[in-house]
Amino acid sequence: MADICIIGAGSSGVTVAKALREKGLAFDMFEKGSDIGGMWRYENDNGQSSCYASLHIDTSRPNLGYSDFPIDPSLPDFLSHAQFLRHLEAYADANGIRELVTFGTRVDRVEPDGQSWRVTLANGESRDYARVVCANGHLWDPRMPDFPGHFDGHVIHSHHYRTAAPYEDKRVLVVGLGNSAVDIAVDIARRAEHVTVSTRRSAWIMPKYLMGIPIDQWSGFLVRRLGLPVVWSRWIMSRLIRLGVGDQRRFGLPRPEHPMWREHATLSQELLPYIGHGYIDIKPDVSELRRHAVAFTDGTEAEYDAIIYATGYHISFPFLSPDVFDPDRDAGRLYRRMVPPAHPGLIFAGLVQPVGPTIPLVELQGKWIAALLSGAFELPAPQEMEKEILEHLEDQKRTYLDSARYTLEVDFRAYAKQLRSDAGG
Repeated sequence: MADICIIGAGSSGVTVAKALREKGLAFDMFEKGSDIGGMWRYENDNGQSSCYASLHIDTSRPNLGYSDFPIDPSLPDFLSHAQFLRHLEAYADANGIRELVTFGTRVDRVEPDGQSWRVTLANGESRDYARVVCANGHLWDPRMPDFPGHFDGHVIHSHHYRTAAPYEDKRVLVVGLGNSAVDIAVDIARRAEHVTVSTRRSAWIMPKYLMGIPIDQWSGFLVRRLGLPVVWSRWIMSRLIRLGVGDQRRFGLPRPEHPMWREHATLSQELLPYIGHGYIDIKPDVSELRRHAVAFTDGTEAEYDAIIYATGYHISFPFLSPDVFDPDRDAGRLYRRMVPPAHPGLIFAGLVQPVGPTIPLVELQGKWIAALLSGAFELPAPQEMEKEILEHLEDQKRTYLDSARYTLEVDFRAYAKQLRSDAGG
């Protein structure tokens, strides 16, 4: 009987499964949807995908693939969700993963039971495992704002946005200035009467291309080729972008109070031109909803037919009791960003947010997990794990804004080096 359980068959679960299989480790893998893919499967029947029809990945093709399974170089610089899903399916099938997944099976509870973990499925069946790997993603449980008043028009979270068709000739407010907010605003602006983007503290807007080169390849060159620290690299990038794009205040976008290198910039090649053409305008934070109108903190008011809240996600593990793992309390306090010291049999894969590509980093997590579970190395004592966590949190504070948005932030190069060192390669 398998001693390991993997929950979720998205891009994280699949690469963990591959790494375990290569070490000869048996596992059970449960996916509540009918196929692999997770968030990359448009209209996934597991109900957790935030994919919209026009979605393209912000990481360029050479930086996106798995180390031993590169993406076809004939594909474009920035893949659509459908193109990446096909690549993920090919990767899974080449490594014999799909036939190892139990599809259509939801995990309802994961509970400590002595030295093991009891996993209870939706059909009532329970199984015991020594280790449980949670790979169910963290971009699926919408976080909604709580503004005073009430809006009588159409309201959704960006998680439920699919196409611009319902917004034909409408006046639409998009709340947020992250990547999804900007993508959706631009997508809708092609068909809507007008689009407004509301932002609480603004953001730095970074183009997808700089001098014809994908922006992540510039930063990758500075960090991986030249070996510059991430902070230096981001400082240099901020200067290059200011040179190439100019002052975003000219478009009505305030400059954030913090420097560019202390946050995740928003990537968009189209937002500033769309503002410049009058399709989109920028407003500050919402102060009140007034049935068919919205009031903003600058004292202005405008009428809208629809509001789309692109206001982020809760980190959620519905199968775990908060007494065991409370994401608000514990998500940022994991050894090597994977293991809670109080419950070393519980492992989280994909619960990271690097400046740079996530998928190659989660592949390294999968290899680290496989090395650990095969006995290649052991976890340190709980107090040593706590020490490592505190050092990571201090580094986060020095590098990024003190905001819940950066709970999962990691330095790609430093973190990858740690994982390789632990796993012996």
